[in-house]
Amino acid sequence: MKSIEKFLGSFDGETAVLVKSLLAADQAHLFEHWDHPDATDRERKAFLDQLREVNRGYPGGLVKYIENARRLLAEAKAGVNPFEGFVPEQPDVVDLSDFRDRYHRMEALGMEAFDRTAVVLVAGGLGERLGYDGIKLGIPVEVLEETSYLEHYARCLLAMEARMSRPKPVPFVIMTSKDTHDRTVKALKENDWYGLAPGQVHLLKQGLVPAIADNDAHLAMEGPFSLQLKPHGHGDVHMLLHTHGVAAKLQEEGIEYLTFIQDTNGQVFNVLPAAVGVSIDQNYDFNSVAVNRVPGEAVGGLARLVKGDRQMTLNVEYNQLDPLLKSTISPEGDVAGENGYSLFPGNINVLVVRNEPYVRILKETEGIIAEFVNPKYADAARNHFKKPTRLETLMQDLPKLFTGGQRVGVSVFARSWCFSPNKNRLEDAAEKHEAGGPPESAATAESDFYAAGRLRLEKAGTELRVAKEALIRGVPYTDGPRVVLRPDFAMTLAEVDEKITGGSLAGSATLIVEGRGVRLDEVHLADGAALVIHAHPGAEVTVRGVLKAAGGFVREDLTDVDYADPSVPAVLKMRGYRYRKQGVAELCFNQPGVYEVDLEEIDG
Repeated sequence: MKSIEKFLGSFDGETAVLVKSLLAADQAHLFEHWDHPDATDRERKAFLDQLREVNRGYPGGLVKYIENARRLLAEAKAGVNPFEGFVPEQPDVVDLSDFRDRYHRMEALGMEAFDRTAVVLVAGGLGERLGYDGIKLGIPVEVLEETSYLEHYARCLLAMEARMSRPKPVPFVIMTSKDTHDRTVKALKENDWYGLAPGQVHLLKQGLVPAIADNDAHLAMEGPFSLQLKPHGHGDVHMLLHTHGVAAKLQEEGIEYLTFIQDTNGQVFNVLPAAVGVSIDQNYDFNSVAVNRVPGEAVGGLARLVKGDRQMTLNVEYNQLDPLLKSTISPEGDVAGENGYSLFPGNINVLVVRNEPYVRILKETEGIIAEFVNPKYADAARNHFKKPTRLETLMQDLPKLFTGGQRVGVSVFARSWCFSPNKNRLEDAAEKHEAGGPPESAATAESDFYAAGRLRLEKAGTELRVAKEALIRGVPYTDGPRVVLRPDFAMTLAEVDEKITGGSLAGSATLIVEGRGVRLDEVHLADGAALVIHAHPGAEVTVRGVLKAAGGFVREDLTDVDYADPSVPAVLKMRGYRYRKQGVAELCFNQPGVYEVDLEEIDG
């Protein structure tokens, strides 16, 4: 076999330098088939294209990746404990789970900062695990009007803009993947960007990194002319914000806070105003939105880790937290405090980051956030892998890079108010519920979406008669009242309180309100009544009175026949039910003006 060096003269400068550097890094095996009789020029060219693409996508290139891998693999083989010498303490916590006066103050403070805030969405996943052939962002968060997660987030951004003293577009950064990028672009364009200005949306496509075959960090091959590639983790969002210059550009434009959200958590904007408010009030550089967790719950706990004069507040996985506590400060491990919850709140990967120190840290680290490796060994000596591994990075590990002076804290909110993701198939969700864990499915996400609307009404003084919880194919679901208060109607609890006076909703009633100019004055919806209001900008609408039952939206559980029917949409099959529209009072106001409606004068 001819040596690859003999071909270097035919390569362009960039390629020749790359190949030489890989050979010097003990990666000659990558080219062992280069002059095989069956090899084609097309295969060789495609392989070189792949090498260049991966090399460009990692700060420092492939050689830097290999160097980092060797260091981390040596630590993994030696069994180095990343928390060795650290003592856990309760983090700096602001608890807003009770919705008291402080919650409203933080909400108001965060609203004032909308013009200095950007939203970063991590959205690299497809819906295949849920039986959905498309991007997860395209799944409806609710099926009464079939609002997708992407549309819901866009509506929230537009609502933020409308509440600025001088409205301007809220920067919206979406990290896509190879699987989701083109489909995300297509969804945005086909829906006219959901009302957003195309220029305010920044799409950053995440690349892949090479798999690693052994402790010497030899890159794994998928075939004679193809690297085996794997995801690097959602921590890549930091690298992309740096390498594309987006974070620095946003800083120049006056953006002081970046909020990081996940793809299928429709509850997140319920708390973002208050979370930003906490960051401002407490001068946090890094603020993790969190929920109360019971001791031992299978969710990472946020803890302050102290070692000498160094400290960092981080997510510690639940299976690491208990042993760490037992070996340091608590022989009993993770136990409940006075409130019945663990001292270490549950991480939900929703973050608020102050942009000034963030940009500085990204520049110092080239955006590579605290990589780690987790090989599965095939032998006790840890010399061989069961399968190739890779370096990984998590976006919540950013505080590992803080060098001192940065303030890190935790904002705790009521769980279903801030976090109800759609990530499990119905069957898996039923098993999780049976085992006492959160189902986190399409059905529970939609149920909690309506529950958030009910909570807003309840805080405004509306009387609610809530239906009993039922099991749909083993997954819990509360069928009413179904309440959707669109973000343009109200983004905060204070706004709902201003716009709704009294009223009542019976168990299976439905209320959907869209439009900033809508007011509800003693509106009463009977069991089986459904009221849908759509008011365009400039329409000032006051609705009052009693709406009697007229069928409304009736839930029908899917049968086995429905599941066998290919015409039944996947977005229904992942829930286990559909809604039939059987008598809805729909009020649409398409023109500016002042309107008053007495519900007793209309037919349901």
